[in-house]
Amino acid sequence: MNEIENDRTSCLALLQEYTKSDSLRKHAYAVETCVRAYARKFNQDVEKWGNVALLHDFDYEQFPTMDQHPYKGAAILREKGFGEEFITAILSHAEYTNVPRNSLLEKTLFACDELAGFITAVSYVRPSRSVEEVEVKSVIKKMKDKAFAKNVSRDDIKTGAMLLEIPLEEHIQFCINAMKQNKEELGL
Repeated sequence: MNEIENDRTSCLALLQEYTKSDSLRKHAYAVETCVRAYARKFNQDVEKWGNVALLHDFDYEQFPTMDQHPYKGAAILREKGFGEEFITAILSHAEYTNVPRNSLLEKTLFACDELAGFITAVSYVRPSRSVEEVEVKSVIKKMKDKAFAKNVSRDDIKTGAMLLEIPLEEHIQFCINAMKQNKEELGL
């Protein structure tokens, strides 16, 4: 076992070193929250899975182009001693890398990435700006509104649920519930 992969403190320090934007950090925490919840559900390594999610976009702010992200991040992680399974999961979260999603971790990260961002966006338009008010039906309704959070891929959200073999509504509810449990850190 690679100890750095299971050390949230080290992974959080890496995220904070490369990511200064509060919104991008909160996105990392939201994806981490959902992925950790699935790791518990699937009886997997919660720390490792959470840290993969925490670091999936850590290089994005400094290396935002498709020819750089997540490749630069992968190189940095290799240099720091992260294992290939950890790195491959991060590479697989971006559709354009063409890295296949074979493991349950890879599928889960992909399934949670866009959805966590979308749930956050839906939370922001609620009167309280809280995830407590977000319901599955409101997420589904907003998914149909192409102008709302237009950079979030609805296809990726749907494909993610299919990869996990979980009905879309159930997947959305699971992530909402997970995010409610961590709403303070997420600012929701």
